[in-house]
Amino acid sequence: MVKTVDVLGVPHAYELTPPRDSSVVLVFVHGWLLSREYWRPTIQQLSPHYQCLSYDLRGFGHSQAVTPKPSSQASSPQMSAAEQNSSSDRSTQFDRVQPDGTSSVAQSSVLKQNATLTVPSRYAPAAYAQDLTVLLEQLEISTAWLVGHSLGGSISLWAADQLPQKIRGVVCVNSGGGIYLKEEFERFRAAGQQLVKLRPRWLCRLPLLDLPMSRMNVARPLTRQWGKQRLVDWVAAHPEAALGTLLDSTTETEVHSLPQVVSRLQQPVYFIAGAEDTIMEPQYVRHLASFHPSFECCGNNVVEISDCGHLAMVEQPEEVAAQIQKIVAKHEF
Repeated sequence: MVKTVDVLGVPHAYELTPPRDSSVVLVFVHGWLLSREYWRPTIQQLSPHYQCLSYDLRGFGHSQAVTPKPSSQASSPQMSAAEQNSSSDRSTQFDRVQPDGTSSVAQSSVLKQNATLTVPSRYAPAAYAQDLTVLLEQLEISTAWLVGHSLGGSISLWAADQLPQKIRGVVCVNSGGGIYLKEEFERFRAAGQQLVKLRPRWLCRLPLLDLPMSRMNVARPLTRQWGKQRLVDWVAAHPEAALGTLLDSTTETEVHSLPQVVSRLQQPVYFIAGAEDTIMEPQYVRHLASFHPSFECCGNNVVEISDCGHLAMVEQPEEVAAQIQKIVAKHEF
């Protein structure tokens, strides 16, 4: 059942399965231009054993903010997403009054204990990690394992860094990096910006457009159901969030900071790679994984799934679920 909770002034859609005998709660974080829907096949495998939480990131899926009132200091359309969102923009989110009359500052007191309120941008992974911090507090989840896909993996790593006492471990799916290749990133950002711009809502009504979407970035074509879902989420993503997350997660500073985050983590951190992933190739997954002590000399914290592209949780949900269960069981007390 889908529910909504206010997180720093933005309604967040989430689904939470019933508690199980295990004390483990698994929290699933989706990637760029996706939604919580893609975790559904994996959660179906894991929910009999663990309580599972999936949610839509701010600006994606059904977690859409109310359109703000026009401001006399409106941003120029030529400015980048990072430039448009100054630190003052982020700080105002912590002062919004909630429906119950409490302020966002009171609601998110846990942030004051674990992280600095000001982050470089509203759309950086660290900012989304702070959203997750508040979400866990709102839902009274005291400890959790995070499972993040692609961009969601980066968000999960930042959240584990911000909340070392609350996050028991992280599993990154199709997520890696830490190497900034200027020309490749520039091409990726340019292509991503075109994807964000070319999204009229009537695209969802075009016949057969779901077919290419079901073949994009996967080892084998998905069912047309997933092609339609990808089309819906691509069109539904808020323009500012879609562009902001793309630009702010791929800066040279952000890319180089991720290995530092991984090296600081004391919790177990694992990486699941798709052997045929052309977006996050296994070599880049292994590179980021190597900064965690559990990598040791031969990649002990990396699992590579054969015949699998960039959507492992949809392409191979049984295998992904089995690996997550194996990982968690190894560290369950």
